[in-house]
Amino acid sequence: MTLEPGISVVVPVYNSETTLRDLIAELETELPDLTGKYEVILINDGSHDNSWNVIHEICAEKPWVRGVNMMRNYGQHNALVCGMRLASFDTIVTMDDDLQHPPKEIKKLLLPLADGYDVVYGIPTKLPHSWWRNAFSRLTKRILAMVMGIPTIRDIGAFRAFRTDIRRASDQFQSPTVILDVLLSWGTTRFTTVPVEEAPRKEGKSNYNFSRLAAQALLILTGFSTVPLRMTNYIGFIFTIFGIVILVYVLSQYFIAGSIPGFPFLASMIAIFSGTQLFALGIFGEYLARIFDRSMERPTYAISKTINNPKDLNS
Repeated sequence: MTLEPGISVVVPVYNSETTLRDLIAELETELPDLTGKYEVILINDGSHDNSWNVIHEICAEKPWVRGVNMMRNYGQHNALVCGMRLASFDTIVTMDDDLQHPPKEIKKLLLPLADGYDVVYGIPTKLPHSWWRNAFSRLTKRILAMVMGIPTIRDIGAFRAFRTDIRRASDQFQSPTVILDVLLSWGTTRFTTVPVEEAPRKEGKSNYNFSRLAAQALLILTGFSTVPLRMTNYIGFIFTIFGIVILVYVLSQYFIAGSIPGFPFLASMIAIFSGTQLFALGIFGEYLARIFDRSMERPTYAISKTINNPKDLNS
């Protein structure tokens, strides 16, 4: 394959002291065959273990590895945005720190870029998690694809490659709640996917449980989409029609049978309409919370220290 002009590999790091050296060793084997210029940016996202010290040691041994220490834990996508904005080369590859994304698969992501695509997702041929986690993960990714409005993709993953200049579309974005894939869709519609092998996790366990996946799905819907608001309009319209039908039924009973349905009927109607109103208010509340978050102008991330940064930012 044709060598890339330059590749920046961005890796969010969270409690991964046991896997970082193996990851860097594999990248050191694979990257020289793909490009003449490369760097690896390790973003320590508030790890509680010895990850930052390991990053510091790796950077001292390998000048092409850059270390970034966040002031606290901001989240995976926040760390990815940080790495994207610090990247030096024309192509960015993002991958996990747990060796589930084998570096040897990076070349599969680069081939579609040469064909004119701007963003390429590596989709595992077999998902490694439990059935419920896989199902919920698929649902979250379908929601994300719908929000992005990209008809050519139905699956999204953390193993991705994209052209660095796409970041210009979101240079001014500042919010503590962020989804990298949505920011990428602001700059291009040329997305595609390729099948890749995904290795089993060697150490630890996934940080994404049911509650975190649900929270991410809610963030995607209410932070970057108006779908829930439009849904309340449809629900309100449907129940207005339903209310009119019930009114016609009650009046017909009064004029035909001389009686009006009793308390159980009335109580059930009140419960239905009250529940619908509370559901709609809950959606409005979520949007108000997102507006409140962004009105505070909190940063997407804050850097404590960098190592091997050519711009010497905060070093």
